[in-house]
Amino acid sequence: MEKFIYLFRGRDNDLQPNSPEAQAEMKKWFNWIDALNKSGNYVAGDPLAKNGKTVSGKKKAITDGPFVEAKEIVGGYLIVNAKDINDAVELSKDCPVFDTDGKVEVRPIQKM
Repeated sequence: MEKFIYLFRGRDNDLQPNSPEAQAEMKKWFNWIDALNKSGNYVAGDPLAKNGKTVSGKKKAITDGPFVEAKEIVGGYLIVNAKDINDAVELSKDCPVFDTDGKVEVRPIQKM
């Protein structure tokens, strides 16, 4: 088995944290992650906070961010085990991010 990272891209979620809609959305995610865990594919994952800093260039300039188009916000990540990239792509297809027209970037984790 190889390791892959899923980067979840999509709109900024504007749901109120304890609203019934937010709870229903979280239930979808928990169910999907639970299924990956039971199949032995889940390794780790977390949502990302909305704030952060960017360090860039030779001068290591620090700016507040990330500030990207709303459709490209990286909202979280998951690491999964899969046979190959095609298997990892198939496993991603049940991700709830697609319900809001989001994207999953599937990337192999390179062994060092």
